[in-house]
Amino acid sequence: MHIPSLKDQVSAEEWALRVNLAAAYRLVAAYGWSDLVFTHISARMPGTDHAFLINPYGLLFDEITASSLVLIDQQGNKLRESPFPVNPAGFTIHSCIHEAREDAGCVLHTHSRAGVAVSAQAAGLLPLSQQSSIIVGALAYHDYEGIALHAEEKPRLQASLGQATYLMLRNHGLLTVGRSIPDAFLAMYFFESACRIQIDAMAGGAELRLIDEGPLRANAGVGQTATAGQGAMLAWPGLLRKLQRENPGFDT
Repeated sequence: MHIPSLKDQVSAEEWALRVNLAAAYRLVAAYGWSDLVFTHISARMPGTDHAFLINPYGLLFDEITASSLVLIDQQGNKLRESPFPVNPAGFTIHSCIHEAREDAGCVLHTHSRAGVAVSAQAAGLLPLSQQSSIIVGALAYHDYEGIALHAEEKPRLQASLGQATYLMLRNHGLLTVGRSIPDAFLAMYFFESACRIQIDAMAGGAELRLIDEGPLRANAGVGQTATAGQGAMLAWPGLLRKLQRENPGFDT
């Protein structure tokens, strides 16, 4: 599918955001977190009143390019001409989080097998692994209300998320909020890893050993220290290089 480039029609700032968001979509596909076309990642457009970029509904995540992303406002109106529709459930979830959280530069949502499996467990995410120990102190939960098509769910979703970085949507999937696209992606990498580890550990049948409160407190908020002060940017350039080798074309 040929999609004309928008590179010369948008600002350098918007183009950089589009490239990083398209990369995030392709990385989600590469790591096996996509659900055909049915999940979504959004990125707030700087300098606008809550406008954000989101995926063109109908393209697989490994097909998405910087130019194919759709720019919409808080009412779901397209702010730049596009032949593609927007996922209604994606609009409901992402619009309400961008509205409530000024720090939500990026919102990433998945329906991965492990994520949905843990979201269906009454205890939720357990402190079983180093990965989960980073998450549990910044994790919130939202009860399932059906496919997110109804505006009346928005205030309840906002209240459930609060100021958390990680949100487990019960019987549904996972969601992360980041100041930037790399931040939201790295948060989801740990969230997904923690869920996969939990399912694997429980499947082993042995007695589970939970991490004590002391190490949990020690691991809360250690991200900057563990990444030499670079946060997600320690890993993001390498991930872009991986894409350029294995699935180029996202930056068109």
